[in-house]
Amino acid sequence: MDNVRGKDLMGKIVVSDETGRKFGVVGDVSFITESGELMNIVLVEPTKHVTEINAQEDEKGRYLIPFSAVKAVGEFVIVSEKDII
Repeated sequence: MDNVRGKDLMGKIVVSDETGRKFGVVGDVSFITESGELMNIVLVEPTKHVTEINAQEDEKGRYLIPFSAVKAVGEFVIVSEKDII
C-alpha cells in the first residue's frame, strides 16, 4: 500500500474486506514516534461487529485495529478480518 498519513484516516468508517461489516470510525491512530510507523487504528463509535472479532482494546477500553490489517484507504478504510486477530 502507498504511504498513508494518519490524519488522512481520521473520521473514515472501517469496513471488513471479507464481509462488508462496519466496525466503527477512525478516531485516532497510534504510531512509533521515532519512525512514524502507524501501529493501530483507534476506533470511536464502535459497532457490535467489532466485539464479535475479539479486537484488542487499549487501556481506555477503546478498540484497536492493527494497521497491518488495512488493505485499502479511500472513502472507507478497508481491513481484513483475518489479519485483526
